[in-house]
Amino acid sequence: MFDKLKSVEKRYDDLNQFLSDPKIISQQSEFKKYAREQSELAPVVSRFHDLQKITQQLEENKKILLEETDPDLVEMTEEDIVDLQAKAEKAETDLKLLLIPNDPRDERNVIVEIRAGTGGEEAALFSTDLFRMYSRYAEEKKWKMEILSSNLTGKGGFKEVIFNISGKKVYSKLKYEGGTHRVQRVPDTESQGRIHTSAVTVAVMPEVEDVDIKINPADVKIDVYRSSGPGGQSVNTTDSAVRLTYVPTGMIVTCQDEKSQHKNREKAMKVLRARLYDAEQQKQHDSMASERKQQVGSGDRSGRIRTYNYPQERITDHRIGLTLHKLSFVMEGDLDEIIDALTLHFQTQALKGE
Repeated sequence: MFDKLKSVEKRYDDLNQFLSDPKIISQQSEFKKYAREQSELAPVVSRFHDLQKITQQLEENKKILLEETDPDLVEMTEEDIVDLQAKAEKAETDLKLLLIPNDPRDERNVIVEIRAGTGGEEAALFSTDLFRMYSRYAEEKKWKMEILSSNLTGKGGFKEVIFNISGKKVYSKLKYEGGTHRVQRVPDTESQGRIHTSAVTVAVMPEVEDVDIKINPADVKIDVYRSSGPGGQSVNTTDSAVRLTYVPTGMIVTCQDEKSQHKNREKAMKVLRARLYDAEQQKQHDSMASERKQQVGSGDRSGRIRTYNYPQERITDHRIGLTLHKLSFVMEGDLDEIIDALTLHFQTQALKGE
């Protein structure tokens, strides 16, 4: 690891020289590229310098122990050594985590699909609650959100809602949200106060462009029809709604939120590309980890990942055994504590090669 850190440090120093070169400064594309790389390496170099200072202090204290005879000073030095060794271990762990290769998809925007599962109308209402939770989180992060497609029930719940979130490192924050979210609470329609359990599935896919996945136009069947609202009533007098069918797999994507057929087709294609890319990533993951499946980067949404218990104000993430008694805050978009814990857990697993 030390050799790798020295090479990172050298590259960082080289980048500093490049960024002060008038020729580079005059070429904005080159300058931005080097500046971005420098900002990515800065945390590694800074922590490496911390480790070097700690190591130097350790060596100095060990020399003092060999030469010192004063019992009080020896005791103080020994305590300092224990403290410095702990700091050195922490710095080494931090550096190992910083040196883990970034997921190339981390910088991408995402497409999120929320679907009501077991629980009927209550599941649909919880889908709306989850949509609001992610909306608030996106707002707090200064991200932009756009609904691509939605299907409301008569009581205002989402049978399905698909939306796009764009901003800085969106996928890196939301990639662990994919899975089955279970809710335990007393529905408004429950007259006897019994707690019901419902489930909602969430899919998080990195947004992809044409260069990421090629779709042969001949493989896509396009149908247009009139938009409909809850109960099936027509809400538009023109055939603006779009249904795309990817013939090779039978995958279907619909979009009717816009009044323009062109915009609905554009949004539907964005979702189709993301789904096909996600399916390809899933296929590659399964071939690499046939014996031991993980949630990390797998897109596996079959397992229950989290429970939201309203009577106890409790939220539990089952993958890492994290339980918080702050459900109302989480539902208002306060997700950082959960997301940071998940990120650390899966980074640590990657560090161990699990």
